[in-house]
Formats: sequence, structure tokens, C-alpha cells
Amino acid sequence: MNTIDDKLKFVFKLRQAGVTNTKVLETMEGLARENFLDGTFKKHCHQDIALPIACGQTTSQPSVVGIMIQSLDVNSRCKILEIGTGSGYQTAILSRLCRRVYSFEIHKDLSIFAEKALININISNVTMLVGDGTSGLQAQAPFDRIIVSAALEDPPRILLDQLKPEGIMILPVGRSDNLQKLIKVQRNGKNFSYNELRDVR
Repeated sequence: MNTIDDKLKFVFKLRQAGVTNTKVLETMEGLARENFLDGTFKKHCHQDIALPIACGQTTSQPSVVGIMIQSLDVNSRCKILEIGTGSGYQTAILSRLCRRVYSFEIHKDLSIFAEKALININISNVTMLVGDGTSGLQAQAPFDRIIVSAALEDPPRILLDQLKPEGIMILPVGRSDNLQKLIKVQRNGKNFSYNELRDVR
């Protein structure tokens, strides 16, 4: 059972981990993570841990989701490309902060699960797509923001080219299965700046 105390502790953990953006915190507080979890894992919804989901995947720990979205600097006018829908939890948070989300998930069963979860909480500004996603979505480019959930060796050039001027991309990079760097890429005309934000697993 979710109590007010549970939610307060949840937000406190997010703040401790470095999520300080008020809109992001309010959105995460108001969004029940259990809607995006299955079976026995629902009871762990307020813990700041990654949890198993279908297709042998995991949903990221909420503090990492919060830091990624906070670093994305989203506003209500943004059109966002998300690579890796997963359970739909991050997608739902993004959808409440921006104008439109286009979300790719390589596993069809996960995409169906996430879409149902989003419909159940009346989210209608998300377009779900089944496929790899690392080639982006040229038909809807350019995007204000791009967020990638799975670690890549480097930011793909094809995705960088689909960013608007002043656009931002957030993604984990690295070859290790255990540790990657969370990277923020910002476009300035034809040039790109790269900043390491933190280690992630």
C-alpha cells in the first residue's frame, strides 16, 4: 500500500541522489511507479533500485531516471525521441513534461506492456514504435531532445544529426557491462559539446 510517508521518503531519496529540479520531482512524486511493474515487484516501487521487467530487461532505478531527465532540460514545447521504452516509466515522466514523445522499444512485448500502462493513466502524447531506434526517426526529425536508455560505445552520428540546434541528448556510454558514463551532448550549430555527468550501472 502506498502511503504519503512512502512518497515523501521516495522524493527524499531522489533529492539525496541529486535530483533537484522541482518539476521533475513533482512529476515523479505524482506518478505511481507500480503502474509500470509486474507482480511481486510492485511492492518495491518506492525503493531506489533497478527492478526486473519482461524480456529479461530491467527498469532503471528512479534516481538515475530523474537525473537523466533533469539533465535533459525538458520544457513543455519539447519534442523528444526516446530510445528504450522499457516498462514505460521514464516515458510517462517525459510525457508530462513535454509536448510529444516518440519512443522506440526493441522488444514488442515490452512495448505492448508500456503502451497499456500509459493508456491506463490517460497519457496520449506518446507514439510507441517497435524497433532498434539507434537510427532515430528521420520522418519526425529534428528533435529538441533525445534520451537513450541503453549503453552505447559512442553517441551515434545519425542521432546527433537529428538534434535541433541547441538540442540536447542524454545517454550512457561505455563498453563495460558493469559501469558506464552518463553523457550530456549539446548541439551548437554543427558543433557538439560533451559533458560527463556521472557513473551509472
